[in-house]
Amino acid sequence: MLKPGSVIGILGGGQLGRMIALAAAELGLKTRILCPDKDSPAFHVSESHVCAPYDDFAALERFAAGVDVVTYEFENVPLATAEFLAARVPLRPGAKALAITQDRLAEKSFVRDLGIETAPFAAVDDLAGLEAGVAALGLPAVLKTRRFGYDGKGQVMIRPDEDLTAAWHALGRQSAILEGFVAFVREVSVVAARRADGAFQAFDVTENVHREHILHTSTVPATLSAGAAAQARAIARAIGDALDYEGVFAVELFVVGCGASERVIVNEIAPRVHNSGHWTQDGAVTSQFEQHVRAIAGWPLGEVSRLGRAQMTNLIGADVHDWHALLAEPGTHVHLYGKDEARAGRKMGHVVRVGRDPETCANIPGEGC
Repeated sequence: MLKPGSVIGILGGGQLGRMIALAAAELGLKTRILCPDKDSPAFHVSESHVCAPYDDFAALERFAAGVDVVTYEFENVPLATAEFLAARVPLRPGAKALAITQDRLAEKSFVRDLGIETAPFAAVDDLAGLEAGVAALGLPAVLKTRRFGYDGKGQVMIRPDEDLTAAWHALGRQSAILEGFVAFVREVSVVAARRADGAFQAFDVTENVHREHILHTSTVPATLSAGAAAQARAIARAIGDALDYEGVFAVELFVVGCGASERVIVNEIAPRVHNSGHWTQDGAVTSQFEQHVRAIAGWPLGEVSRLGRAQMTNLIGADVHDWHALLAEPGTHVHLYGKDEARAGRKMGHVVRVGRDPETCANIPGEGC
């Protein structure tokens, strides 16, 4: 258990690291960031930082010497980096979670072996493997790189009668996973926290809408039956326990079926705080960022109750230029990441709108009362 005044080391200096650092400061904890990008948003709000590549082991040694625990804001931290640090200072969550979630095939196999449903999948190592996968799963299907894909990057949709050779080349002819297409009703996620002793808390299931493969809005409560919501939380609990997880993580799910047959199946696991949990900053008693800090510090987990109906909207690229008008909207909370350049597709900030009761839930676009 950390004491107030302890130092949390964070691998990654983006907006997630920034918001973890801000939450830590409110709890009397200090942060030290390691990131190769000299303009990292998290550098602005941390007590200290190391600007170095993740494979600079001399820099990692210096970094580890100044912290009491290490965490990370993104799952593509090199496994060798995680293992190097774990030999010197507690790493939370541990390297096991990284090793599994960095590889989509390993992740899908891990979930399947827990007896949890996923989309049907097949390993693809070459064009012949792709042809065999398509023969087994049918089309449409999604071909994804096994590593380093996010926000729609590193994946190709293959529709009936499309050329498999072209799809294989479009993905760079690298090891991949083919996933059978899931005719889902909607996409949801569970953001949850687990401590080393097994203590567990899950926020309400969140309904997510994507535009051009990037999360656009997250809304709670999700349009979901009580049974499917309970299933989603149970899945998160099982995954967290199987990973011996410490910290906040997210499970992205597809909702399929309707009525009595409605259920959820796992899409992906994110071993970190998650974009779909940003609504908790203003819409829950404890934010996901504070919860992550509590979990990795060994402190009691916070209350996860909602404060009302809430919706998070990402500010992508030029959307951030509307910051002044957004600040003037009643019931709207603006979070800007301190990035200098508003490029297309780049997450620049987000807003959270909270409607506390039927008479105020109209603050949330598209919500009826």
